Amino acid sequence: MNNDALIAKRMEHAVTRVTKTVFPGRTNHHNTLFGGEALAWMDEAAFIAATRFCRKPLVTVSSDRVDFKESIPAGTIIELVAKVEHVGRTSIRVHVDIFVENMYNDDQHKAISGSFTFVALGPDRKPTPVLG
Repeated sequence: MNNDALIAKRMEHAVTRVTKTVFPGRTNHHNTLFGGEALAWMDEAAFIAATRFCRKPLVTVSSDRVDFKESIPAGTIIELVAKVEHVGRTSIRVHVDIFVENMYNDDQHKAISGSFTFVALGPDRKPTPVLG
C-alpha cells in the first residue's frame, strides 16, 4: 500500500462522531449553548480523531476560525463530526462540524464549524513525525 493510500485509509478510520444533549447547565444567559463549552467539545472530538489517525501523544497548538453560524438552544441534540483534513510532518489539522437537531423533529443542520491543529510529541516532549 503506498503512502497516499495509507493516509487515506487512516483518515477514513479516524472520523469521529460524538453526540450530546444541550442541558441547561451548559448554557449561557440566553439559554443557548455557551461558546466555551462548544469549543471544548470541538477540541475533544478533534483530539480523538487526530489520536485515532496517528496513535501518538498530541497537544493542541491552535484553533483556526471557528464560525458560530447559529446559536444552539437548550434542549437540543448536537452531533460533532471530526475529520482529519491535513497531515503535515509533525502536525495534524482536524475539521469539526457541530450539527444541531430538535429532539422532536428530524431536522439536522450545521450550526458551528472550525479547525484544530495538533502536534505529535515524542518521549522527549518535542515534536515528532506523525507517521512512522
